[in-house]
Amino acid sequence: MRRPILIGITGGTGSGKSTVAKEIYRSFNQECIAIIEQDSYYKDQTHLAFKERIKTNYDHPDAFDTSLLVKHLKMLLDEKTIYKPIYDFKEHTRKKDTIKVESRDIVMVEGIMILQEPAIRELLDIKIYVDTDDDVRIIRRMLRDINERGRTVESVIDQYLSVVKPMHIQFVEPTKRYADIIVPEGGHNKVAIDILVSKIKQILLENK
Repeated sequence: MRRPILIGITGGTGSGKSTVAKEIYRSFNQECIAIIEQDSYYKDQTHLAFKERIKTNYDHPDAFDTSLLVKHLKMLLDEKTIYKPIYDFKEHTRKKDTIKVESRDIVMVEGIMILQEPAIRELLDIKIYVDTDDDVRIIRRMLRDINERGRTVESVIDQYLSVVKPMHIQFVEPTKRYADIIVPEGGHNKVAIDILVSKIKQILLENK
């Protein structure tokens, strides 16, 4: 029996990578698949004052606790259980609670820097980049940050122009070259998702 299949899904903020991951997830029995979100692995900042935490650049590789994420992915590949962190974006730090995640036949990890990190890249069996137009991505980001993270329109626009866009150009967009598959238009691309699901099922059969 081979180790679990590890699938990495990346793309810019608001690209639809989470939707792609969820569509793949729905195509399998939930007992055989798990999703790990890179957003859960932002660094703990409880040691910082709130006024310092709000300065965090969440679109830079240094914002992530990559060593913990790599450790957890390796544990899942070794068929061990992990306790995934929970990040509170309103408080800009981790919560004390964690989520228990058991190893599955298929493990998906999704986030903006998944292919940017060599230590993660080398673990992946399938590398997916979700490619969506910039104007669509900024609208999705704006809706998410306003509705889920309590942000104002002005703050989202200012952050996008000053931080998100340049970080995307510097760190995220170049990782497209590492992808095995590029999926245009995210979760709306049913053909691409069907092909991915078929490929994953084929690998599962080969592993048995």
